[in-house]
Amino acid sequence: MTNGTILLVEDEEKLRQLLKRIITLEGFRILECDTLKAARQLLHTESIDVVLSDIMLPDGNGIDLVTYLREKQLPGEIILLTAYGNIADSVRAIKNGAFDYLTKGNDNARIIPLLHRALEKVQLQNRVAHLQTKISNNYASFDALLGTSAVIREAKELAMKAAPSDAAVLLLGETGSGKEMFAQAIHHASHRAGKDFLAINCSAIGKDILESEIFGYKAGAFTGAVKNKKGLIEEAHQGTLFLDEIGEMPLDLQAKLLRVLETSEFIKVGDTRVTKVDIRIIAATNRKLEQEIEQGRFREDLYYRLNVFTIELPALRERSEDIPLFAEHYLQLFANKTNKPVFSMSREFIEHLKLHEWRGNIRELKNIMERAVIICTGNTLTMEALPLEFKLHKSPVKQKAGTFDLAVIEKLHIQWVMDYVNGNKSKAARLLNIGLSTLYRKMEEYKMVL
Repeated sequence: MTNGTILLVEDEEKLRQLLKRIITLEGFRILECDTLKAARQLLHTESIDVVLSDIMLPDGNGIDLVTYLREKQLPGEIILLTAYGNIADSVRAIKNGAFDYLTKGNDNARIIPLLHRALEKVQLQNRVAHLQTKISNNYASFDALLGTSAVIREAKELAMKAAPSDAAVLLLGETGSGKEMFAQAIHHASHRAGKDFLAINCSAIGKDILESEIFGYKAGAFTGAVKNKKGLIEEAHQGTLFLDEIGEMPLDLQAKLLRVLETSEFIKVGDTRVTKVDIRIIAATNRKLEQEIEQGRFREDLYYRLNVFTIELPALRERSEDIPLFAEHYLQLFANKTNKPVFSMSREFIEHLKLHEWRGNIRELKNIMERAVIICTGNTLTMEALPLEFKLHKSPVKQKAGTFDLAVIEKLHIQWVMDYVNGNKSKAARLLNIGLSTLYRKMEEYKMVL
C-alpha cells in the first residue's frame, strides 16, 4: 500500500534516479519526467498528490508549474528543488502557492518528512471536499425541502422555475426560515450543479474583511497582504455565490457587486486589471429592502438587479401543518446522533409545538428538538421534554372568550389572527386555512373592520 503519488520533475538523470530511490523506499508511488511540458501532461492524465520539481528546467521555470496548477484548479501541492542562487525565487513561489522548497544536495534528510506534510495537507483538503460534496448532496433536490403546505409549495414551484436560468434570485424571509437551503436547492437544480456553491453572511464580518473575502486583493494592497488572495466571487467562477443578509452590505460594496451583476467583471483591491467571472448570485435578507432604499441604506439599482426572481419564504408559524414533518425529521436525526431509542412524540407534545410562535423559525425548532431528545428518558417525547415557556402556553381565544359560544370564539380567533399578521388579510386567510372571500364574508358578518 502506497502513501500517495509523487510527480518528480528533474532533468538531471543522476539526481532524478537518486531522489526516485529515496522516495520509492518510503512507499510512495512515483512518476517522473524531465520537462515542464511532460509534467503538465501528467498532471491532466494522472492522479497526483505532490509535485517535486526542479526550479530550472530545459523548457522553463518550475515556478510556472505552481501558476499552472492554481490556474487550472488542479489538485496537489508543489515542492521546489533549488540551488542556493535561486532561493529568493523559491520564497517568492511559496507566496504564490508553492508548499515549500528544498536546496539540492543539502536537504536530503528533509525530503521524506516534507513529502508527508504535503500529503497530509492534500488528504485533509480531499476530506473537506468530500464532506462538502456529501453535505451539498443533502440539498441536491427540492424534495429535500420539507413541507406540504400551500405557501411552501408555492415558493418551491417558483424556485424550480428559476433554477435552470442564470438569473439572480432574491430570497426574502425571517431568520431561520431556510433561505440557504433554498439557495442550495436552486444551485443543485441548475446547470452549475457540478461547480462550487459558496456562501457568506454579509452581517457576520466587518466591511474591510467583507470586501477582501468577496472580491479578494493583490499582494501589497495593504499591510499584511503578502500574497494574492482570490475572493469568493472568483472562487465561485462558473458556480453560485450566496450572499446572506445582503441588506447588511455597505453601500460602496453594493456598487462593486452591481458591476459584477451588470458586466460580470470587477477589480480586486490593489489591482489595476479587470477580473472577469461567470457566476450566479443568489441573495437573501430578512429586511424590507424597499424601506432600506427609502432610508438610503440600500441601492435601488442593485435591488432591481437582484429581484429578477423574488421568492418569499413563509415563517414557520404561517405553515403550522408542516411543523410535525420537521419535528419527525429532527427526532430521527438526533435520536440517531445521540444513539437514544426515542421513536415518537405524544399528541400533546406536537400540539404545543404547533401553538408556539417560532420567532427563530426552523432553526429554533431544530434546537428545541435536539434538547428534547437529549433530556428524554423514555421512547416518546412528552411535555416534560419541552422548555417552561411551552408548558405555560395558553390559547389566546380561551383567555379572552370566557364562553362556549362558537360564534364569539370564531370572531375572537379571527381578530387575533388579524392582529397577528398586522391586518394582512391574505396572510390571515392562509393561516385560517380559508379562502380570502370567506374571510371577507365572516368579517362582514361579525361587523369587523374590513
